[in-house]
Amino acid sequence: MRRDLDRDRLLEFLAALGRVAREPATVYLTGGATAVLHGWRNATVDVDLKLEPESDTLLRALPRLKEELQLNVELASPDGFVPELAGWRERSPFVAQQGRLTVRHYDLYSQALAKIERGHARDLLDVREMLARGLVDAARLRVLFAEMEPSFYKYPAVDPPTFRRALEFVLEEPPIDCSEDG
Repeated sequence: MRRDLDRDRLLEFLAALGRVAREPATVYLTGGATAVLHGWRNATVDVDLKLEPESDTLLRALPRLKEELQLNVELASPDGFVPELAGWRERSPFVAQQGRLTVRHYDLYSQALAKIERGHARDLLDVREMLARGLVDAARLRVLFAEMEPSFYKYPAVDPPTFRRALEFVLEEPPIDCSEDG
């Protein structure tokens, strides 16, 4: 059984992955890794990431790093659940430079929409945190959802009316208070 991944262990993993990179590459963090680095979760069960370009060197290093650091890694990103949004790379916030490896959060709007579509309780809480912290904007989420809609046919698991209702439900909920005394 692997230990949960806190901020220090996540940063240790990213540094180790950066030491392996022989060519410039970008790793996009998603899900719990984003939540941990932004501070609304203390830990996550795994590192969800996307590599660009896919690198045999980095991919081959993942099993070894998983064992050495006793953590879980998943190659998963929002574009596996919902259509890719135009401009997602430009909206992907910089995290760190580790050698030749650039670390970014995968576009937070894409993450939020994928989390809403999946509909897990923890995912919906993550979206509410993103909204409360000003990391995503409700009006912009609606616009990006509309831009995504014509491509839903490529994702047969997505039910557009259910997805739209879930989006509106999350956006209509009263915001959570992220202040220390709230």
